[in-house]
Amino acid sequence: MVPQTVTNESVALADLVEQLKAHDVGRAQIAFVLGSGLGAFADRVENAKVIPYGEIAAMPKSTVPGHAGELVLGEIDGVPVVLQKGRVHLYEGHDPRVVTRCVRAFAALGIRNLVLTNAAGGIESDWEVPTLMRITDHINMQGGAPLLREEARIENPYDDDLGAALEKAASVAQVPLQSGIYFGVLGPSYETPAEVNMMRWSGASAIGMSTVQEASAARAAGMRVAAISTITNPAAGISKTPLNHAEVVEAGRLISERFCKLLAAFVPLAVG
Repeated sequence: MVPQTVTNESVALADLVEQLKAHDVGRAQIAFVLGSGLGAFADRVENAKVIPYGEIAAMPKSTVPGHAGELVLGEIDGVPVVLQKGRVHLYEGHDPRVVTRCVRAFAALGIRNLVLTNAAGGIESDWEVPTLMRITDHINMQGGAPLLREEARIENPYDDDLGAALEKAASVAQVPLQSGIYFGVLGPSYETPAEVNMMRWSGASAIGMSTVQEASAARAAGMRVAAISTITNPAAGISKTPLNHAEVVEAGRLISERFCKLLAAFVPLAVG
């Protein structure tokens, strides 16, 4: 028997697909999910059409500062795109399939490419902060997964070709780009120094509270996935000051120009 929660989510997903189809979201070739403080990239979109989440009944609504809560449709360098400005998180009380509803809807509409972005804490003490990191793999310690049994598989959700396109875009745009493993935690509290030491031991380079659910679901749905972390603060035990969300948003603002240049250079390479 299929659990009722799965059935309900399937209905909500179908509703969201139909609502996004009515806005012609399916014409996009690349979908972007923009994390905390990273919404400035939407200003690069030409012929932009903004759709507040309040006009999309089936769209999960974020309560986190720095997540605007709107879709932006348009073009970048002639390539049709859709930008999701703001996401929901497990720590807001959502089920993993609710967290991934929007990326699953993108996949159902035929959008092949997904770029996930987030703000993250840095583990590498010799990296300049803020900086950008291409996610090469992740460790899911969020206590749940968005996949049904028939979707489960053993593989890296991050696409090698899109990753290479990000590296080339960084070179073209002359934007420094690190690479590393993302350690996904539940949140919303920040990590203790002891926890950060454990994460460093695991081989991770950044810590965050999003992305891993969406990456897994999108890959299972057939999308090519790339992901970028904005390393907005050193993690606990590395940072010399207490961590706070305002710092994360401000660091995102400071690195915004580099972030936007990287993604603008990436778009034509991703579909070329």
